[in-house]
Amino acid sequence: MNINTVRKGYMISGTDYVFSCYIVTDTDNKEHGVPLDEANTDYQAIMEFIADGGTVIDNPPEETP
Repeated sequence: MNINTVRKGYMISGTDYVFSCYIVTDTDNKEHGVPLDEANTDYQAIMEFIADGGTVIDNPPEETP
C-alpha cells in the first residue's frame, strides 16, 4: 500500500464515539478503511508508516452522538 495520509476513523458506540479503524488515503487519492487487526497487512503497513515518522491525523467528533 502506498500511503499518502492516515487518519483515525470513529464509530458511534452507545453514547460515545470510539476509535474503530484507520482511514488511509493512498497516492492515487483513494480512501481505504483498515481494521485494527495486527494480522492485516494494511494495518502492518500503517504501523511501519508510523514507525518511520509518519503522522496519524486524529480529529475525533466533537459532538455527543
